[in-house]
Amino acid sequence: MANLKLMVLMLILPLLTLSAGCQQRTPVALKAPTVKPGDVIFQESVSGLSTAIKFATHSKYSHCGIIFTVGGELYVYEAVQPVRYTPLSAWMARGRNGHYVIKRLKNADSVLTTATLDKMMEAGKKYNGKDYDFYFGWSDERIYCSELVWKIYKEATGLELGKLQQLKDFDLNSPAVKKQMQQIYGDKIPLSEQIISPVSMFNSPLLTTVAEK
Repeated sequence: MANLKLMVLMLILPLLTLSAGCQQRTPVALKAPTVKPGDVIFQESVSGLSTAIKFATHSKYSHCGIIFTVGGELYVYEAVQPVRYTPLSAWMARGRNGHYVIKRLKNADSVLTTATLDKMMEAGKKYNGKDYDFYFGWSDERIYCSELVWKIYKEATGLELGKLQQLKDFDLNSPAVKKQMQQIYGDKIPLSEQIISPVSMFNSPLLTTVAEK
């Protein structure tokens, strides 16, 4: 009989310990939705031009866009060929190995009000359907990815996401970069052209990382 009581005690003791542990465990707070309108999303693209951008900027992040809500769904507004809205899920899956990083203004709750987000979307309308700018010029005639995001933020909020540079500030020495430069500019490289790179935006002190895969 004593042996039977001992066996029962040995069987229920672990269950009692587990139950006590569960009762003492602090409930995990539910997180707010990871993605919000106005977030900036970065990825490593897979094109030849992307490879050149990575070598020139010393960063694997070669493409970016800005997230907006359209018709209740999340889209990435991006400068590709042409500038357009792309469903967020499709955009995420398109990068190398499905990797992406989402960044947000550190003071987004106070800056990115509904009125400001509407203003950002309105500021972006004039670029919709425009050709991708393979020349990386600063005019609005054509536009490239980081330029699109930078100009929308600048016009709607007054904030500058990343430091503007000149083409000559980048590493133009690798064969991949030289090949693309030759194809784009020939022998007339505009070294003083003003440029905003994806990595400059990625490293902006105004942004903080909220999601990564």
